[in-house]
Amino acid sequence: MKNNDSTYNPDKTGDKIFFDFEEDFIEKNIKCVPMIVRFKLDACGIKLKLSEWTRMTIVERDLLIDTACATKLEIKKYHFLVQEIVSKSTGHEAKLLFIDNKPAWADIKKVSDEVNEKAKEFGWQINVNEWKHLSNLQRFALLKLCRPGHENKNFPVAMKEFQLVS
Repeated sequence: MKNNDSTYNPDKTGDKIFFDFEEDFIEKNIKCVPMIVRFKLDACGIKLKLSEWTRMTIVERDLLIDTACATKLEIKKYHFLVQEIVSKSTGHEAKLLFIDNKPAWADIKKVSDEVNEKAKEFGWQINVNEWKHLSNLQRFALLKLCRPGHENKNFPVAMKEFQLVS
């Protein structure tokens, strides 16, 4: 776990745990892995499958949502917590994930090419000033939402929610 203590701090989220664009799957027993958990999973190097998530109890899901995962120690503890929950609920270990020590969302001096390409599909552009004023979690979410295999319908919704477009 070589992560910088502040890199994986969601910051600027206040008391809000979920984004508005996640509302459709959060209200029904958190049926999909929310961005806050995905953010923490990237930090601790675990790939969590939806089938693993759905086998967890609501209490376990809430624990993964609420447990801190910003400092090196918290990230390490979170890694072991996820492994323990996955092992208990599925009988196998969660798949390990490469930890990117310089994720694109952490670079506030350059808007990710992936995000800009996705924004261009809608006739939008994000400038560096807008990008740097987003929280780490917001930049992370935009990157996840523009990747292949993800439900891209939420990208424009997130852009509006983050007040990047009207």
